[in-house]
Amino acid sequence: MNKTKLKQGDAVIVIAGSHKGKQGPISRFNNDKSRVYIKGIKGLKHKKPSQNGEEGGIIEIEVSVAISNVAIVDPKNKNKFSKIGYKEVNKNKVRIAKKSGTVIK
Repeated sequence: MNKTKLKQGDAVIVIAGSHKGKQGPISRFNNDKSRVYIKGIKGLKHKKPSQNGEEGGIIEIEVSVAISNVAIVDPKNKNKFSKIGYKEVNKNKVRIAKKSGTVIK
């Protein structure tokens, strides 16, 4: 169960770490380690050759980022990030971006 206010598919920006400034949608969560996978953020992994004939080398894989290092992209200003709040609209609880007050879909 996801304990954050973020959801799969939300556009997020990395605010700390080696991938700082990169943006993309959340592709999946790893709740055991409190990490998220963001589409478009890749890292390098060294792979050994196996006896089955597979070659070794350096391959690109999707890497995870700590949930504390990501924030949602503000829907009004795409270059800034915002915190998430909740508001009641027509008796429905919706998520809003606190900086601009716009509804997050």
